[in-house]
Amino acid sequence: MGKIGIMGGTFDPIHNGHLLLGKQAYLEYDLDAVWYMPSGQPPHKKDHKVTDAKDRCAMVKLAIQEEPYFAFSDFEVSRQGNTYTAQTLKLLHEQYSEHKFYFIIGADSLYELEHWYHPEQVMKYAVLLVAGRDYDEAHLPMEQQILYLTERYHGTIYPLHCTEVDISSGEIRTMVRRKKSVEKYVPKKVMEYMELKQLYHLAGKDCCHG
Repeated sequence: MGKIGIMGGTFDPIHNGHLLLGKQAYLEYDLDAVWYMPSGQPPHKKDHKVTDAKDRCAMVKLAIQEEPYFAFSDFEVSRQGNTYTAQTLKLLHEQYSEHKFYFIIGADSLYELEHWYHPEQVMKYAVLLVAGRDYDEAHLPMEQQILYLTERYHGTIYPLHCTEVDISSGEIRTMVRRKKSVEKYVPKKVMEYMELKQLYHLAGKDCCHG
């Protein structure tokens, strides 16, 4: 049985924080590989135009090519219509029954999980690895939130001891639009690709969403 980490997201663009989370998950939980899986049209991102999948996939491939335990997966992006995490994990479980999947998320997703499409299926088909510190004072401490979700949905959730990089893809898009350097936040080859394709330069107001 292979232990496979799943890093999902729009990756619009992929940044160093995504790579750090994948590396920490690989090391801390002795994974065999981490699959970077760009989403197609995520239902919760309808407030702004998502960059063409071809460009997002190209940036992911460039970002992960130096790490032998990172792999690109088009499992989500190749599907038509909205892509839900619960559906993806169920299909992965059916297609790759020999693997055990570890779904990597940030602390924000931990607190939003109950509002996702079929959260019970998310926790049925994957172990959750949660990165980051306590979200904010309005929420339960992270340990209590993990305990609550584990008891309610009978899932398995482990903390990922990796501080999230204080940057989002939305902030990077805004910085590019404002002609600010993003060199410290994205891999060099990704930055070069963004410049070559002139990605995000002409984005409108919608580019400041995460």
